[in-house]
Amino acid sequence: MQNFVVIGGSSGIGFKVVENLTRQSNVYVVSRTSSAKVTQLGAKQILSDALGLDQADLSVLPDEINGLVYCPGSINLRPFTRLKPDDFRSDFEQNVIGAVKSIQTILPRIKRAKGGSIVLFSTVAAKLGMPFHSSIATSKAAIEGLSKSLAAELAQSNIRVNVIAPSLTDTSLAEGLLNSPEKRESAKNRHPIKQIGTPDDMAFVVEMLLNDRSSWITGQVIGVDGGMGSLKV
Repeated sequence: MQNFVVIGGSSGIGFKVVENLTRQSNVYVVSRTSSAKVTQLGAKQILSDALGLDQADLSVLPDEINGLVYCPGSINLRPFTRLKPDDFRSDFEQNVIGAVKSIQTILPRIKRAKGGSIVLFSTVAAKLGMPFHSSIATSKAAIEGLSKSLAAELAQSNIRVNVIAPSLTDTSLAEGLLNSPEKRESAKNRHPIKQIGTPDDMAFVVEMLLNDRSSWITGQVIGVDGGMGSLKV
């Protein structure tokens, strides 16, 4: 069986990824708090945040890891004039520095597997200018740049790096944006396909990118966004 590490796998999109992967793989979940739901799925837990992963006890991990998924995210939507430098710094640390530390920590194990896949998350707002998204779009645009550079650097090691760029997804993180029928209807109508994304939508693409049958896909930013980033209807 293959071995996968999911950072931020105790809730939202990350949990759905874990739920799907545990059906056929060994999964190791890194999260700040213990989750009975994760344990029930058969995944092993490492209690740590991403920023401290390099100092965590990783003895539970096997020597070879086939894939890494970095799921932590934030929704910090405010007018630019109301954002402080610390807001930008916080989003950057969670989205970028956390990903960097996670990759640097797990990468030797992926190399020992003689190839693998790294999946990161961006946002449609990094491509499509959207008001009130300046902080999150800045850090997620950095993720896209990081992934392109890493994909080129790690190609010789047969390690693929790709990014999923969702639009609004129905998770607890987005609860404040979807907490009324009117908000839900408005959110649906902003997307060409007239739907809100689900964790299932994202987990499906994660699984595809982790699968060895995606060995020809690297350095890509894949929009899973109901057409928002590409279509005008």
